[in-house]
Amino acid sequence: MPIAVDIDVMLAKRKMSVGELAERVGITPANLAVLKNGRAKAVRFSTLAALCEVLECQPGDLLRWETDGTADPTMP
Repeated sequence: MPIAVDIDVMLAKRKMSVGELAERVGITPANLAVLKNGRAKAVRFSTLAALCEVLECQPGDLLRWETDGTADPTMP
């Protein structure tokens, strides 16, 4: 998927566990794991805003676009 999720990076920077983040954001640890592992098909803006508030970051700190490699055949 061309959108990569970097929640792990912010969790490490903030020295916070997945369980603590899930509790403070108000979502289940299972749903956070789906998002964190890049398996989510969508994320609500309200959830993204809550993640940013708790982690004291910007949406761009959590999400980034990556090429999927199909446009350039020389990419691995």
